[in-house]
Amino acid sequence: MVNVHGLVEPGFEAVADAFAVNFAEHDEVGAACTVYVDGAPVVDIWGGVAEVEPERPWERDTIVIAYSCTKGATAVCANKLIQEGRLDPDAPVADYWPEFAANGKAYITVAWALSHRAGLAEVQGDFTLDDVAAWDPIVEGIAAQAPVWEPGTQHGYHTRSYGWIVGEIIRRITGVSPGTYFANEIAAPLGLNFHIGVSDALDATVARMYPVQYDAEAQAFIDQVLGDQSTLMGRVMSGPSSLFAYNDMWNTRQMRAAEMPSSNGHGDARSLARMYAACIGEVDGVRLLSDETVARASVVLSDGPDCVIGQPLTIGLGFMLAPTFPPGVGPRTFGHSGAGGSVAFADPDRGLSFGYVMSQMKMAMEPDPRSAGLVEAAYEALA
Repeated sequence: MVNVHGLVEPGFEAVADAFAVNFAEHDEVGAACTVYVDGAPVVDIWGGVAEVEPERPWERDTIVIAYSCTKGATAVCANKLIQEGRLDPDAPVADYWPEFAANGKAYITVAWALSHRAGLAEVQGDFTLDDVAAWDPIVEGIAAQAPVWEPGTQHGYHTRSYGWIVGEIIRRITGVSPGTYFANEIAAPLGLNFHIGVSDALDATVARMYPVQYDAEAQAFIDQVLGDQSTLMGRVMSGPSSLFAYNDMWNTRQMRAAEMPSSNGHGDARSLARMYAACIGEVDGVRLLSDETVARASVVLSDGPDCVIGQPLTIGLGFMLAPTFPPGVGPRTFGHSGAGGSVAFADPDRGLSFGYVMSQMKMAMEPDPRSAGLVEAAYEALA
């Protein structure tokens, strides 16, 4: 039986029980879960191991890649700039990034970029991982290319290009990289241990990400879907230039260090829950987004079947919206999930924010039973 460490306020014991069940029944290796209610933590737990061999325990300060939960952190940055009047969601991206206007993209709006409607899910060109780490070659390529579909007419999950497009807008406005902006303006005021680009000084605290272990039949299907360059989904999910897969590449120093505001944020559940808590209320004197900003960010801009992944997605100004979360969340819930199981969100109607991160990836079309059980327990505790 796993040892569950950390804080569990009276009445929230069921969350810790669900956390333990994940290890007993759902192959959890190492994980953390945090719940805030009305600006204060009521659950802040961790357990398991950060690395199996050699064994290294999951500690209070362990961080792990949260994949597309990073998009939510990037959306907080963009919406903070909107709130400050420095970014207009209805303006063309080219107003902030003139080179982006090339090849018929002058009319693509910031809102379309944030809601995956820009037609740029596929990053075209011949790139290397060194180009990814360098930033400029990728954003220059995106600026030069034409849209893959007519912008604004449909939504398709911009798996990695979301971070480069929104991140470059942030960089053009602020003069610093998106990872630096997040560190200075979001993480520092709240004391968050979440990083878009991890320094080597933190390597000892990073949990190893364990890729999904499929059976032979499932692996063949995944290889066909993600490796088939004749399909838009295959090109987007493996792109750019077929560089990416959900394997051990994410455990390398290069991938940890690169700033990918779509995909490679590393942090703990505490930081994600605390960030979202500060989006819907005050946390130790810090409020990131106003009620008005949250309401604007939560207006549905994209809904229904996604033209890249083929599954329904509901999206606002950079945030996933209900019902694209584990069952039972409130109707005004916003946040973002990540590949393999991680999820973080805020429910302004219940004053609740939630973060869950883990090291063992799982992929399924149904809700992940690990996060679903934790979310259900958290809401039952509020009843």
